[in-house]
Amino acid sequence: MVIFLVLLVSLACLVLLVFGLSLIGHKRYEKRVEQGTAKPDETSPFEVTKEVPEECCGQHATCERDSLLAAVSKEIIYYDDEELDEFCGRESDQYADKEADLFANVFYELKEVEVAGWVRSLQLRGIEIPDQIKDEVLLIVRERRFRPASSGDHSNDKVKK
Repeated sequence: MVIFLVLLVSLACLVLLVFGLSLIGHKRYEKRVEQGTAKPDETSPFEVTKEVPEECCGQHATCERDSLLAAVSKEIIYYDDEELDEFCGRESDQYADKEADLFANVFYELKEVEVAGWVRSLQLRGIEIPDQIKDEVLLIVRERRFRPASSGDHSNDKVKK
């Protein structure tokens, strides 16, 4: 019983210490804001932000932007590819070459960082990628997912034909 009480008091002290340090940090932040010396991206320790960064934040095992799992995001985003909706329900090996070219035209116009989102959008719409371009599409997705951060930012790269 004594050990439980000591642990409970220790936990309460720890919570109070963290709250006290956060309060001091908040007061210092308010003072910098009043003086105009606060950095533009600086926030108070008590401020909760819900802003999602455009680039991957690195805090998750898989960025939602790069995940091909339809369960991650249910939002369907069109990439100027509304004409592909007519292929809903068709198997990937049932496309004629001219039909596969419609997918290829959209694919080659995408930025490299948009490819995973486009594939996810197709999945959510029930559209399979034609076998004629599937390997190339998945190669781009894999390269983006496993490219080391030190290799530079290629966010403006277009998919090359």
